[in-house]
Amino acid sequence: MNYYSKKSLLAKDVNELCTKYGISQLEASILLRRGIKSGEDIKYFIEKDLRFSHQAFNFSNMEDAVERINQAEEEGEKVLIFGDKDVDGVTSTAILYEYLKSRNIDVSWRLPVGEDAYGLSMEAVDDFAKDYGSLIITVDCGISNNAEIAHANELGIDVIVTDHHNPPEKLPDAIVIIDPKTKDSGYPFMDISGAAVAYKLVSALRFSRMDIYGQDICLLSTKKEEGKITLELLKSRNLVKKDYLKVQFDSYPLSIYQTKIADFLKGEMILVWNKEKEENTLKELFGKGVEFELMDMRKEISKKYPSLSNVELSTLREKSAIAKYSDIEISELEVFMNIFITFIEKKQEEFFPSLKKESEMDLQLVALAALADIMPLRNENRIFIKNALEKMNQGIIRDGLKELLARSNLVNKEITSTDLSWTIVPVLNAAGRLGKSYLALSLLLSKDPQERAALSDQILELNEERKRLVTQGEELTFRQAEESFKNFDEKLCVVVDKKICKGVTGIIAGNIMKKYSVPSIAITFSEDGSTAVGSMRSCRSLKSTKFLELFGENFFKNFGGHDAAAGFSFEAGKINDFLSKAKQITQGINLESENSTIDVDAELSTDYLGPEILETIDFFEPYGEANPKLLFITRSIQIKDASICGKSERQHLKLLFDCKNCKFPAMFWGEAERLNRDFSKGDRINIVYNINKNYFNGSVTPQMILQETPLTF
Repeated sequence: MNYYSKKSLLAKDVNELCTKYGISQLEASILLRRGIKSGEDIKYFIEKDLRFSHQAFNFSNMEDAVERINQAEEEGEKVLIFGDKDVDGVTSTAILYEYLKSRNIDVSWRLPVGEDAYGLSMEAVDDFAKDYGSLIITVDCGISNNAEIAHANELGIDVIVTDHHNPPEKLPDAIVIIDPKTKDSGYPFMDISGAAVAYKLVSALRFSRMDIYGQDICLLSTKKEEGKITLELLKSRNLVKKDYLKVQFDSYPLSIYQTKIADFLKGEMILVWNKEKEENTLKELFGKGVEFELMDMRKEISKKYPSLSNVELSTLREKSAIAKYSDIEISELEVFMNIFITFIEKKQEEFFPSLKKESEMDLQLVALAALADIMPLRNENRIFIKNALEKMNQGIIRDGLKELLARSNLVNKEITSTDLSWTIVPVLNAAGRLGKSYLALSLLLSKDPQERAALSDQILELNEERKRLVTQGEELTFRQAEESFKNFDEKLCVVVDKKICKGVTGIIAGNIMKKYSVPSIAITFSEDGSTAVGSMRSCRSLKSTKFLELFGENFFKNFGGHDAAAGFSFEAGKINDFLSKAKQITQGINLESENSTIDVDAELSTDYLGPEILETIDFFEPYGEANPKLLFITRSIQIKDASICGKSERQHLKLLFDCKNCKFPAMFWGEAERLNRDFSKGDRINIVYNINKNYFNGSVTPQMILQETPLTF
């Protein structure tokens, strides 16, 4: 039986969030209980504007990648995009391929199919070399392909790696690596999908067509208080802060060459907010003999935003969203930088009218990838998914997804992250799992409605086959998993069977992990029997890739993945060595203890239970990894009505609770037998539940989904 707890909060902490961010006490309480306290984290629950996502050129190597791709365009080179076969790999490939194709680059794509292993292959490199190709860009893979990339180098082919998987100790010798998990990536958030990395690359390539691309710019601001002059300078390149200098002067005028400022400004384009003010202060500081070439950005920006024509930076800071969410006081110069970025991005949209629509379509794929690869729904992942869902729910849906949504009965209802995770992601993944990843990619790229319709039907059929194969695999390994759990001292489960379909090893490992609550591995073999192929799903703080690294450098043909999920292959003859080594490694690991206590997000009285509760449910959307559905507890709630429904063997219980302001409906799935046994109509009980939206005849109402065991009061 699960025990529930509600973390205690201080009223002053709740009120502080309410006042600062204009949110309700319930929303503030839930944020605090979930450990979300900083403005930097809270803003991703409140905001949806893409301006709150991170700049593409935060990746320290992004400009190098852009330059190499632009060079390929100029010189008419052949480019190959090599992706992975899952949803993240297919969407990554689609995003980059469509953009390069729009630039008339001679680009092709390739994905693993059939028995192909994960990642860039020697065969793919050789085939591309025979076709006189000169640049390979990997998406959602490549970070562990040391040998394949070395081989490409020998053949005179450059490789750009874009990936998001955990990097090995020795990185491949690619000309550019863009992976948020590498040590020196420069990117402020590591948990984005491969498709998000591809999206950032495309964003950077789009920006490279702007005149401002590659220019070194310095923003300058001065302030005079109590006879002291403070000078602030912020260097940026491609909308990313590169350096910062703040100097205060007590006495002046003085020579600029006695300061660090001359060297700091060397070769920079200097932007200011109020040219007249800054020129006067600089003359006062350095005398009239020094000329500064200043560009008045307020005058330029006011052409687009007339309301800013007479506004000072100090006033803008008071109204700035960036200041609102900053946990430390930010300078006027940082506010200036934020306005400048917004201005440049708006200009970019004007120069390239198709950019906004293309980006919206790309973000729908980025959202799918984040959900498919179980990325934490924090930080900019929330921005990506919010934007995607907003457009989808406005009926602006990418071709390919439109067909799948229609066939999944998700048209004319509000689409949520849960809908995408449970309905669309498994269908798209099915193609890759059964060795036909090209079908999913073709669906996303096709311009022909009839072709998309046929591809959708094929993929849905593959998904049905995938379900059958999972059931078969679980039946084959049921007893083995039980024995393995005991043999590995209840720390690990390993199942091995040649009849398991290679494409569903990850699902089977994941299901075993959920059942036994230990890291789990499912292994099968290639068609010719020469290679063992497996998937690992992990929990309780054991990192998959770290576990596999303990087998030694030369044990696997290849392996890679994330902390929670990894894939691998090795010579079939090593299977007993694998099991023996796994047993040895497991003896030396300690799993994090299972927590029998489940934290509820809030205890709600019946006063809170009405249609308005959906505002709080919406506030925390999208739900998923690291942001589960809200869990509430209510005590002494009276059952107004109860009935049994459902035609399956295990029937459901439909309840109606008597709340202060309404009658609140609830479902208790599969628990019909409890009516008149554990509780009856008119009883008061304690309940633990989620709340979702129920759609009926065009109206939307809240509905409880009861969890675990309601306790009689």
